[in-house]
Amino acid sequence: MELAPPLTPPAGAAVTVPGSKSFTTRALLLAGLAQGRSSLRHILRSDDAYWCLEALAQLGTRVTFDADDPTAVVIEGAAGRWPRVGGTVYMGAAGTVARFLPGAIAACGRGEWRLTGSTRLSERPIAPLVDAWQALGARVQYADAASPGRLPLRIDAGALKGGEVTVSGAVSSQFISGLLLAAPYAEHETIVRVPDGIVQHAYVKMTLELMERFGVSVEYDEAQFDRFLIRPQRYQGCDLELEADASTCGYFLAYAALTGGAVRIPNLSDRTRQPDIGMLQIWERMGCTVKAGGESAGIEVQGPPVGKLRGGFTVSLREMSDQTLTLAAMAPFADAPITITDVAHIRAHECDRIQAMCESLARLGIRVEERSDGMTIHPGTPRPAVLPTYDDHRMSMSLALIGTRVEGIVLQDPGCVSKTCPTYWEMMQQLGLRVTARE
Repeated sequence: MELAPPLTPPAGAAVTVPGSKSFTTRALLLAGLAQGRSSLRHILRSDDAYWCLEALAQLGTRVTFDADDPTAVVIEGAAGRWPRVGGTVYMGAAGTVARFLPGAIAACGRGEWRLTGSTRLSERPIAPLVDAWQALGARVQYADAASPGRLPLRIDAGALKGGEVTVSGAVSSQFISGLLLAAPYAEHETIVRVPDGIVQHAYVKMTLELMERFGVSVEYDEAQFDRFLIRPQRYQGCDLELEADASTCGYFLAYAALTGGAVRIPNLSDRTRQPDIGMLQIWERMGCTVKAGGESAGIEVQGPPVGKLRGGFTVSLREMSDQTLTLAAMAPFADAPITITDVAHIRAHECDRIQAMCESLARLGIRVEERSDGMTIHPGTPRPAVLPTYDDHRMSMSLALIGTRVEGIVLQDPGCVSKTCPTYWEMMQQLGLRVTARE
């Protein structure tokens, strides 16, 4: 796919972004575990959601889509006991499903289950979570003795005793969320201790908020956020409308920042729990004008005149690390270097995102300095180049931003955006990005 800059910048364009991937996978699983029926609206129809729905179907859960609205689904909850007894669940490349589902099967399943995934998913770490489940009495084992710490897993379902467990929050907040989501179905109360802090703690707060929407309460200290007490409870079905995915919104708002145009997201509030909303302050720092007005007014970013984007700062993206690649793609067009820190954990995502972005910027002729936990990007004029996307949706979507300012950017395998935003290219074309398919 070859990209070319828009002929004119967008002027007040409105983009309705699909629902949050993070909310979608959590809500789907909670609805499956719940007692009674749940109606979910504005779910994200992406690869991760597909694999989550496939997993629910393999567990015997009844799922019905609205004939008139493909983003609306009704789920008949399993009331804490999955209907099907044993089997195999393939989770594709869905990291959230791989972290959330095993505990839910261990606690609420029957029979023996085997959980597998794509080659890349099987390379992603899961040992801290398996160790924690085992400490809580779950019968979870590595199915392949030659690859401990990785998928596939074998689960002898129906056992989650509860108790106390200590787990690191430094690698992935999804480990904490995976424990919390399953813990209400343990036989006894569960205490989860996190002594070293939680990377991207806002995603754990999102998990806790959704658990409460489904009728389950967790006791924790809001300030310390290092101890969680979960008593035996049962989720209850509910009706839920999901907000836009703030991570995906970032690409469209960055489009405005780079082109000097204005883009509005009507279905996202600056009051969201999603941590990536913090990019609004960074865009203001770079010279953009941000308009945000509460829960229903939406968000608009107006970019500065082309060539006036400001840099010259260092920023920690620990809490909103999905925006690392977005900011890195914008940085060459700023007037001074930008340094991104505290994102070492993104090396273990769909690809080593720090290395991949540094390699891509170097191919474009941009000076970049790679470090263990981030990078420094210097101003420059990117040259045309053919860029791999590393089978990573965020690499593909971020590199597309280079094409808003540079002719001749060619992306290989652009379709990997389907993981979180299948309509990404159509939406970018609506804003004026010129997209040409190549053989």
